Amino acid sequence: MASETGPEDIPARFEAAWNAHDMEAFGRLFHADASFVNRFGTYWRGVDRIVAGHARIHASVYSDSTLANAAPDIDRIGKDAAILHFWSRLSAGQAHPEGPHQVDTIILAVVTRREGEWRIQALENVTLVNPMTGAPVLRDAPLP
Repeated sequence: MASETGPEDIPARFEAAWNAHDMEAFGRLFHADASFVNRFGTYWRGVDRIVAGHARIHASVYSDSTLANAAPDIDRIGKDAAILHFWSRLSAGQAHPEGPHQVDTIILAVVTRREGEWRIQALENVTLVNPMTGAPVLRDAPLP
C-alpha cells in the first residue's frame, strides 16, 4: 500500500511510535533489511533484531520514557532516497535506574522509498557529550 508520507515525516512517526511504546508501529518505520546503531554503539541488522532490541528496553528501563524529535535537515540524494539529520531528546522516567533525566542525541537516517513507502534503511544515533569530559550534555546547555 502506497504511503502519502515523505522523508520529512519519519522523525514524527519515530517519536509517535516511541511515545506509544508501540513496537509494531516502530517496526513499520524500517525496511526489512535495515540497520540500526544505537547511542551505545550496538549494531542491529534487520527489522526483527531492531524491534527486539527496542522491545526489551521499552518493557524495562524506557517503559515510561518519551522522545521529542526536532524537524529534520533533509538532503535528497535521488527521487527515492534522502539523508535525514534530526535532534532527539529522550526523557527517561522513574523506570530508568538513574531515575528521571534527559539525553540529547543526533540521529542520522538514510531513508528510501520502495513500493511507495518511505522507510529507514540505516540509522545511527549519537549521544551529545562534552568532548573534554565525555559527560552527556543537553544541546541548549552551555558546555562547562
